[in-house]
Amino acid sequence: MFIKNNWPGILWGVIILIITGIPGNYFPKVTTFWDWLSPDKIVHLFLFSIFVLLLNIGLKKQYTSAKQRFNYIIASLLIGIVFSGLTEILQRFIFVGRNGNIYDFAANSAGCFLGILLFYIFFRKKFKKNIDSIKNI
Repeated sequence: MFIKNNWPGILWGVIILIITGIPGNYFPKVTTFWDWLSPDKIVHLFLFSIFVLLLNIGLKKQYTSAKQRFNYIIASLLIGIVFSGLTEILQRFIFVGRNGNIYDFAANSAGCFLGILLFYIFFRKKFKKNIDSIKNI
């Protein structure tokens, strides 16, 4: 049941691992804080926002009670941030020709929060209904 509901998020996570594992000597180097506004960081933001959005959709389908449905938002955010850190650690120590850094992690994490915001925007009515039912418990 888990894979049936969450296969888009899992597939997107595999795509992220493949993209972050490709040797990237041609990617721009980030040396200062202001460099985090580069197009590379926009890509990180996009990848992880879609990842968390897909996780939210899958976990929303999987959980049936209102209390569990509220917890999937927190779970998807934590999964996204941990996965973000994992990809940066893999780039730093495992993947050849890649360098993980804190600015990429910050962009990834911001993307995770953006994914939660996108989920709220696109599924606002259902989200509000779930929050109201939690308050009544």
